[in-house]
Amino acid sequence: MMKILITGATGFIGQQLITQLKQHQLLILTRNISKATQLLGAQHQYIEQLNHLNQLNDIDVVINLAGEPIVGKRWSDKQKQLLEQSRFQITNQLSQLIQQSVTPPHTFISGSAIGYYGMRRDTQILDEDSAAINDFSHQLCRQWEQLALTSQTEQTRVVIIRIGIVLGKNGGALAKMLPAFKMAAGGKIASGQQGFSWIHQQDLIDIILFLINHPTCQGIYNATAPKPVSNQAFSQTLAQVLHRPAVVPMPEFVLNLAMGEMAQLLTKGQYVYPKHILQAGFNFKFHQLKPALEQLLC
Repeated sequence: MMKILITGATGFIGQQLITQLKQHQLLILTRNISKATQLLGAQHQYIEQLNHLNQLNDIDVVINLAGEPIVGKRWSDKQKQLLEQSRFQITNQLSQLIQQSVTPPHTFISGSAIGYYGMRRDTQILDEDSAAINDFSHQLCRQWEQLALTSQTEQTRVVIIRIGIVLGKNGGALAKMLPAFKMAAGGKIASGQQGFSWIHQQDLIDIILFLINHPTCQGIYNATAPKPVSNQAFSQTLAQVLHRPAVVPMPEFVLNLAMGEMAQLLTKGQYVYPKHILQAGFNFKFHQLKPALEQLLC
């Protein structure tokens, strides 16, 4: 049994991860202990601030999933600052605590996103060694990752997971798309040729568990399925699984007016390939999109 410190545990991914780690001793950082206890259970230990700790000598693994959702609010200067602070502050504090520890955690797994590669990537296949385009999403992820990597030593390995679009039953991107598609009001976004780099929720959880349990793994890992698709292909497949048509496109100019710069997350996607995790020997349960959607929705 390990002692694991987790941030972002009440989020869509965090809640699922907690159920898979219940055999371990969990220390959960949360802004609302009462709400988190109701959601995750009273058997865990909770803290409201990292300031309550001055070292992590008794922690084996740190999993950092905290961060303001990047989709949902227009990227005003204030919102960009919130996106940065919600990631940078906690990640920096965790790195400092690891550095201050005499016997630090042996593993620090820190979240990032495929936004690291930048948004205007056309149909190019991107892996962990691909160069990035210097836009806001890249700058956000780059600084986030660099703060985590400062804690890497011979005693602590740091693993960065660049997470794609997570498909799950009760949250994430799919939950936001379903109402329109169920009403036959879904369709491609913009040209539909932009990449849609998805991952089934169970594969993402399994990747995190795999990285915890394989001490030779460190550095950058894309958490995306091996078969990314275009936005148009995703829309058609989702509609097929739901037995609905997908004939209502969303023009790019409408999203630009409604969302501003943030619209690029939908209109300028990427085709991301998980080269490093495959090389490490991980086996995906869901390579193809249609079986993944059928498992979630049928």
